[in-house]
Amino acid sequence: MNNILNWSDLSKFKINDIDRVNGINSSYSNLRLFGHSEKEVELILYRDRHSWCPYCQKIWLWLEFKRIPYKVRKINMYCYGQKEKWYLNKVSSGKLPAIELNGKIITESDNIITFLENKFGTLGSSLLSNDIREARNLEREIFRSWCNWLCKKSFNYQDEFFRKNKFRESISKLEKILSLSKTGFIDSSINDSKKLEPGTGDIIFIPYMERMNASLGYYKGFDLRNKYPFIDRWLTLFENFSEYRGTQGDFHTHSHDLPPQMGGCFKDVNDQQISFSNLIDIGEGLGKREFNQDLDRDYYTKFALKRVLKHKDNIINANPYEKDLFEESLRSALTYMITSEINKVPEKAILSINYLKNRISVPRDMPIISARILRQSLNKIESTNVNSTTYKIPAEHRYDQDPAKFILN
Repeated sequence: MNNILNWSDLSKFKINDIDRVNGINSSYSNLRLFGHSEKEVELILYRDRHSWCPYCQKIWLWLEFKRIPYKVRKINMYCYGQKEKWYLNKVSSGKLPAIELNGKIITESDNIITFLENKFGTLGSSLLSNDIREARNLEREIFRSWCNWLCKKSFNYQDEFFRKNKFRESISKLEKILSLSKTGFIDSSINDSKKLEPGTGDIIFIPYMERMNASLGYYKGFDLRNKYPFIDRWLTLFENFSEYRGTQGDFHTHSHDLPPQMGGCFKDVNDQQISFSNLIDIGEGLGKREFNQDLDRDYYTKFALKRVLKHKDNIINANPYEKDLFEESLRSALTYMITSEINKVPEKAILSINYLKNRISVPRDMPIISARILRQSLNKIESTNVNSTTYKIPAEHRYDQDPAKFILN
């Protein structure tokens, strides 16, 4: 244990903070300017504090790709904690997302996009166009077949096969549309720099496609990206854009945050499902099935370190197990992450390490690659003990992720 770096030594490896206002998209930003002055900002986006809500992600992406300056106000989702009273005074239903412009509040993501199109113009095709209306209908069809397979218990093999087949029929329609696309997008747009980007037709699909990719791998062993190459190409195109990467969740976050939102997720236990879910749970991840880009590992390692250093006191205080042992064990994991040197930790510290590993939320806390590297490092330290005990993640709620314990953004 003597080779574990102290906090002062660890801080020497951290990188400079990103420019949250004018730099690439990130979940930590409370103001986005796109070259405008702050005095010009009229629009406020109200979105979830965990950066997880799929409907919030849709509006967030639309604003980023359209480059509309906006402010961000972050609100709890009910499954994470109490919704803020000041927001309920504005939006009595508590619904997210919402936007505010010149005192006018708009809720419901489709209504918001229509409002934004009237104010700022379209992103690709209009949400009200026939083509997008057809795409929207297909998105809802795929959503329903996914929910029917994932969130309803099958009582026998035939029932499971029927639900799976209905999903495959629906998703094959999207695969066909994308196979005929010259750009790889459903509804491509051209930005001011003459660069090809996703349009509204793509943005209405991506939030739940991201969640389907994760949840079907974890609960069903269904390999979406390998089975549907044009959907894989489409997802990869999205991952080329920092606008999207700043909003993208990972398989671990989605797999464990979906059950409270969806009313439960049911497993189809098979060899691939067992393998996929185990790799996700231990933090290894599913590689390019999850994120199909090669990014600078050293940068994202140091980015993970930076985020832990910023919140280390809250991380330690929020952990319910053996805080003194946890503090040293956390430094051991970070030391391994930076130097690849393994320092075995006491068995009593394993529960606290496992607790943290299962509560890294993407993109709220850090990007996918950073989270994967940090989880792998925590898992490496945890696995030095043969008799590791795991802490069960709650499936009815996620109050263990109450942001009240983490005041800093």
